[in-house]
Amino acid sequence: MKHILLLSTGGTIASRPGSDGLEPEMSGQELLSCLGDLRGRFQVEVQQIMNLDSSNIQAEEWKIMARSVYENLSGYDGFIITHGTDTMAYSASMLSFMLRGLQKPVVFTGSQIPMDNMLTDARNNLFCALAAVEAEIPGVSVAFNRHIIRGCRAVKVRTMGFDAFESVNARYLGEIFADGLRVYGGEPVDQQEKPELRDELSTDVFLLKLIPNTNPRLFDHLAEIGYRGVVLETFGAGGMHFHRRDLLEKLRMLEARGIVVVACSQCLYEPSNFTIYEVGRKLLEAGVIPAGDMTTEAAVTKLMWALGQETEPERVRELFLRNLAGEITE
Repeated sequence: MKHILLLSTGGTIASRPGSDGLEPEMSGQELLSCLGDLRGRFQVEVQQIMNLDSSNIQAEEWKIMARSVYENLSGYDGFIITHGTDTMAYSASMLSFMLRGLQKPVVFTGSQIPMDNMLTDARNNLFCALAAVEAEIPGVSVAFNRHIIRGCRAVKVRTMGFDAFESVNARYLGEIFADGLRVYGGEPVDQQEKPELRDELSTDVFLLKLIPNTNPRLFDHLAEIGYRGVVLETFGAGGMHFHRRDLLEKLRMLEARGIVVVACSQCLYEPSNFTIYEVGRKLLEAGVIPAGDMTTEAAVTKLMWALGQETEPERVRELFLRNLAGEITE
């Protein structure tokens, strides 16, 4: 029998109609009671660590979640974190980096429709999460719509559909079919033997999606505000304009000030490659760190985390380029 700790954080799954729309109100114990009698197969305990719409979940909440897992690692076989879908991919990515040497399952799940609604997908998603723990899929993952996704590869791609999450540039860790859960590999990428909590991070990271005509002066403001890192969503395989509105000059300025710049693609699938075109090679010459096939959510959270671990830009670069949790294809 698996001994599981359910950490409840709010989200749609725990929401009920309020005066201003859906609001998280259900407790984790109420969610668990909706699954019926699990005795004989699972022993589940509940901790209500917050009750928030996931739009309000930020760095402080990431630390609470990570610490709640870490401090209870020895007492449980696995963990389920119920969470709102809107920022679940960010939270799952960040915990993938904060919890080093993680050999036990930590499974995020939620729903598109509240548990109280007769049409809810919440029960199926919670059962999916229980199956992931039972199968002992190690590390952080997202269980949704009968799929198990590596936490740092999950992206929310739909606002209304039940298939809200996809595994981007990586195979599912598992899928549920009529004959049960099929697990595909799932070996931990992190080979560190002893679990360790490394939850220091920097929130001074800005995400900028480039568009034609981006004003170069924007980068001056980012430096003045005090940002330590910038993630650029570049065009296609990796490019930005330097004709007429020269963004490269500003990137060199950021590098000179010790501000770390990471570049990924606006395309959801397949890796960026900054060596193909002139516009991409100029980015590399300006000192930009390529994010490969990482998701935007993983690139943002990994840069936040890396800046919390290291202060020297070159050490941040080295750490960012390492595959820590399966977030990048080597």
